[in-house]
Amino acid sequence: MRARVSWTLVLAAFLALPPFQRDRVEEMGFGEIFRIERMRVDPALTQALQSRWDTEANAFVFPWGHMIPSLEDVSRITGLSVYGRAVSGYTYPYYHDLAERLLDHPVERRSSLVPRIALQESLGLFEAGKNAGESEDEYFERLARVSRRELASEPGPQADLDLRRFLVLFLGRLLFATRGDAVHCRFLPLLADLGEVGGYAWGAAFLAHQFDCLSASDRQTSTSGFYPFLQVWAYLHLPALGRGELTRPGLVPIARRWGARRDTRHLADQLECLQEAIDSYTYLDVVWQPYLGEGDEGQPWLVQARPYFGRSVWLHALNLVLPLNLFLTQRSLGFRQSVVEFPVRDRFHRSGRSFRGLHDTTDWREQAREQIENWERKGKSVNSTATTDDAYLRAYALKYGGKVYKSARHQVDVAGEVASLRALLLSATHDREVARRETEELRRELESVRRGAGGASTSRGGESDRASLQAQLTAAISRAEEAERHLEDQERDLRFINEHAMDLQAQRDQY
Repeated sequence: MRARVSWTLVLAAFLALPPFQRDRVEEMGFGEIFRIERMRVDPALTQALQSRWDTEANAFVFPWGHMIPSLEDVSRITGLSVYGRAVSGYTYPYYHDLAERLLDHPVERRSSLVPRIALQESLGLFEAGKNAGESEDEYFERLARVSRRELASEPGPQADLDLRRFLVLFLGRLLFATRGDAVHCRFLPLLADLGEVGGYAWGAAFLAHQFDCLSASDRQTSTSGFYPFLQVWAYLHLPALGRGELTRPGLVPIARRWGARRDTRHLADQLECLQEAIDSYTYLDVVWQPYLGEGDEGQPWLVQARPYFGRSVWLHALNLVLPLNLFLTQRSLGFRQSVVEFPVRDRFHRSGRSFRGLHDTTDWREQAREQIENWERKGKSVNSTATTDDAYLRAYALKYGGKVYKSARHQVDVAGEVASLRALLLSATHDREVARRETEELRRELESVRRGAGGASTSRGGESDRASLQAQLTAAISRAEEAERHLEDQERDLRFINEHAMDLQAQRDQY
């Protein structure tokens, strides 16, 4: 089923719930998802990002370095809870008995999947297809109206049954959607006690699921998971790609502000243009910290979520136990990136996807006890004392070489020389821009002091202090200008060497 259709069905079922049931969903921490406008799917953007995902590092590999969606991204973009107990517990090889007891719903004897049509109809979503000539709003209103007739209107056992069925549809077809038509019910054991559902860190589990989906083959054209998250992440961090439209500024969570820009070109043409745009993306247009100007107003969930921000930690979604390697993206925390050991997957410890398989009854709280304890300690804080990214970018270019480029116009850089030069050029450009800003700040400060000197009369001691300050600022500006000129020369030299290397590589490829 198409991702946008799944969203429409789940949202219609949510709005059909009576008010007391919607309040329960809000208390579980899922309410903000249902305030997000249905967004157009952008498969070209998703595929372009997915093709750059490194399953060893659990990170995007761009020409300018690693980037990773974080728990703060999840919290601010979706409003999901990223704090609380790890989403962990038992998984089973089949869920027949559990589904009969908790859903009053048939599941094949040796299966973990609920037939989607049957689950929808248990929520009153009959004839879920869109009628000819029916507008999107009319279709949505009809679904909600018909569903409302079938749901319990008062608290009780039937209302609990309705809510569990809804949560299985929501988790299985929207938040943790997978390819295929059936709905998995592996989270069903966590829904046995509905009063405990809100205590889990569903946002962290969602991020683990996103990592797992990105690790799938980049030849897939369908979108798994709650696709607006990744699209909005790209709008915020790579705005010059121009794939999103800010239509409702100021709303929270942030996904409510954005819509996908319509692109009528063929998918292959869109993807080719996006790959070229990312390969040649201007380093200074990368937004490492998109939330610096954001307040906390209207986002009460941020208070409890904030202690989890800026930390490398293990994420849990039952059998998915994956690391959030935030130490690879220290620039997203306002630091310069230090040289770090890049994660490597070996035959004994698969760091990218450590635990898989649902063939036996497994208690993941025991199977992944060390990683559970890591989550309970909130992982490890990320810091850096580096003053430049150069050493990291050299190591990065040595590891990835030309693999950071995906467009047809960028030839394969087997030895990594061109990638290394480009990485150094990006770093030099960044350093030169920082020096320029510091010089301008010193000039503004000096001008402010001079204006003060031309104002009201002061004592001889005050004039002496002001003259001394002016002299110090003038000397500082002189040093800053000299440093800026040096960096400009370095940038110019690196740009020339990089262009020469590209020409040589093109000649080599031609022969």
